[in-house]
Amino acid sequence: MNAHADEIDLFALFQSVWQQKKLIIGCTVAVTLGGLAYALLAPRIYEVSSVLRPAALNELDALNRSEVYKLPPADALSKVGAALESYETRLEFFRSHQDLFQAFKRPGQTLEQSFEDFNRNSINLILPDPKASNTLSSYIKLEMQYPKNVDGVAILNGFVEYAIDAERERIGADLKVIVNNRLNELKGKIAAARSNYKTDKESKIASLLESDNIRRAQLEDELKALRLQLKEQRKDRMAELTEAISIAKSMGIRTPTTPSSMSDASHGSSTQVIRTEVNTQDIPLYFMGYETLEAERTALQKRTTDDFTEKRIAEIGKELQMLRINRQVQELNKRSNEDIFLKDVFPLRAEVARLRNLNIDMDRLKLVTIDRKALQPVTPIKPKPVLVVVLSLMLGLTLGMAVALLRHFIHSYRASHAKALLATPVLLDQSGKVRGKDDDTTQ
Repeated sequence: MNAHADEIDLFALFQSVWQQKKLIIGCTVAVTLGGLAYALLAPRIYEVSSVLRPAALNELDALNRSEVYKLPPADALSKVGAALESYETRLEFFRSHQDLFQAFKRPGQTLEQSFEDFNRNSINLILPDPKASNTLSSYIKLEMQYPKNVDGVAILNGFVEYAIDAERERIGADLKVIVNNRLNELKGKIAAARSNYKTDKESKIASLLESDNIRRAQLEDELKALRLQLKEQRKDRMAELTEAISIAKSMGIRTPTTPSSMSDASHGSSTQVIRTEVNTQDIPLYFMGYETLEAERTALQKRTTDDFTEKRIAEIGKELQMLRINRQVQELNKRSNEDIFLKDVFPLRAEVARLRNLNIDMDRLKLVTIDRKALQPVTPIKPKPVLVVVLSLMLGLTLGMAVALLRHFIHSYRASHAKALLATPVLLDQSGKVRGKDDDTTQ
């Protein structure tokens, strides 16, 4: 067999394909018509999108200046993005706006099953690539694909507003809880300060009263001891006077005199002499004369109290009178508004007043900026007629060429096989069976 028989004759191949041009054109036209029919009859799918960006700093200034809830713009955008991605938020929006989702409901499906179909295929959340260097700021993009009989613009814009409102309400609820917790904490601190003040006040009053009682007892003991001392001194004086009276009577001293006078009287001197005595020793008491001494003793015997003889007793009486009423304790008990005396409570009260008067309009709080709202699309994204027709044309042409080439190769194979059979001699063996040339040679 010739070696060139296995090689493909390109000219013959082209001539064979050209001869089947009607088949190729027919396949091309048929597939193109099918693609055109699909482009004309397939349901139209539209797409809308919305872009959210961080809010300006001044939009969140009132919330951040409250010193209760810190929310930078980037965090606010993240919170809204989490709400947009939340299954619960989407389900609640689906439940509350069922009139917008009639096209997604299927007979025999529950509300949750219909929502699953919508949630799985309709809304996609797109975030910027953190590795991309051409992104100037963070953003969140939402894309939604929907059929012709669905108001996708209303759904997407409504869902964005619903998620923002839901997150705003959640932040407002968190703020309210935080403020209430802070108020309770401050009230607890004020109550603790009030309790500490009451304890300190009672302790101070008890300490003052105890100090007064101790001082009063000491003064009374001192007064009793002084009176006992004065009484003993009076007894001693009376005993001394009695002894001196006895001596004066025995010496005949009736009136006060001095030792010198007594000496002159004993010598009987008539010369009048004025003497001046300088004596560093005390003159015995009996020189006062028994009349004087008896008068003093009588006065001491009639005395009912010795308090006037000791100045300290009057001072003790004054101190005891002062201790009858403790004015400091009296004023402490008379306090009507004790809160004004609490220590380190003024800042706490100021903070309580500030938190109670904290007025943040959550309805006007702008968490994010809607950079682009969803707008009604002009043309559907699916199907694309021109692309479908072009692809159908190319597919039809490719399919026609493939069929033509397949027919050519099948025809060539059959023709070459038939020629090979005709070129081989037919021999019969003794039994009448056909045998080939090779078999005869072998025998």
